[in-house]
Amino acid sequence: MFFHVLLTPNCDLKCRYCYEKSCEDMNADFGDFEVDYSVPNEISYDIGLLKKFCEKDPEPVLIFYGGEPILCIDKMKQIMDSIEAKIFVIQTNGLHLNRLEPEYVNRLSTIFVSLDGDEELTDFYRGKGVYRKVIENIKLIRKNGFEGELIARMTLMEETDIYKNVMWLLNNPDHPFSSIHWQLDAGFWKNDFSKRPFAEWVKENYDPGIRRLVEFWVQFMETKGRVLRLYPLLGVMQSLLHKEDSLLRCGSGWSNYSIQTDGHIIPCPAMNGMKDYYLGHIRDSHPLHLERVYVEQPCSRCEILRECGGRCLYANITKRWSNEAYSLVCKTVKNLFESLTFNLPRIKRLIDDEKIRVSDFEHMKYNSCEIIP
Repeated sequence: MFFHVLLTPNCDLKCRYCYEKSCEDMNADFGDFEVDYSVPNEISYDIGLLKKFCEKDPEPVLIFYGGEPILCIDKMKQIMDSIEAKIFVIQTNGLHLNRLEPEYVNRLSTIFVSLDGDEELTDFYRGKGVYRKVIENIKLIRKNGFEGELIARMTLMEETDIYKNVMWLLNNPDHPFSSIHWQLDAGFWKNDFSKRPFAEWVKENYDPGIRRLVEFWVQFMETKGRVLRLYPLLGVMQSLLHKEDSLLRCGSGWSNYSIQTDGHIIPCPAMNGMKDYYLGHIRDSHPLHLERVYVEQPCSRCEILRECGGRCLYANITKRWSNEAYSLVCKTVKNLFESLTFNLPRIKRLIDDEKIRVSDFEHMKYNSCEIIP
């Protein structure tokens, strides 16, 4: 089983799509949901409880998550020293990777670093100087021996040209990334949709950009014989090749759960403090026998549910955007699937011609990539 270990909700950045919007959303309630706003800012349970919980799972995967998890570096190291996880993963803003000794960095299987594209765009979203500091740190960890998967995790708003910035990350020699993932800032906040030209951006930039990326991705296979690890394309195409259906593709609520700083278990890290969805506590729960939580309407009656999986459990449950607004997000998912399905015969021919292999699309599922942007 996969578990996000929430080390702290605190972060030392004030990103436009996170801190800034949280301030604008301060008075937006969650309707009938009971939310506990007193969840501790740091882990308050005994790490021994987490150890006993994980020992019930023969292959636990622990994903360090925040806020910014390296702000709680001592707790993180204590967990790595005391718990025998199959794999350790971290999602980080990248500013403090230089503080984590190589002996710990190099034990991580995967590092997600928040980087939104080129320097101008990243610093616009995340703060002046962030891009250069992050690049310095990822070069440092590679120099110090980190050989695991390094994923650039982009957050997208209307200032993003998806094609331009993914290509930037792929082609710039200063970026030692193994993989790229991106996620739309959509449906997370209650008050932002009316202030944004979201529909225009999707129509004029994002959807056409996705189609261009898919074409480039397939052409790269044809000319170079290699499958680039662009996660939203990689994960969906693997399913198309295997003709497999999927539940929620990030795994939240059925194969990937989150542990709050107070030890309560929730289905998704974005659902911190949502007491209606507490699934137990690490002191007396079994990691392999947790209640499953599934997406509901309108996703449950969507014609591509088995392919999409529902995109986002938090968005589906909380409904921060109206159904009409969120339908625009669903159209982006359909655009992604249509683009990949259209190119499926080309990829099958490449496999038949042994230019690439089905195994080239393999990846660690539920590793914290949402897959569906």
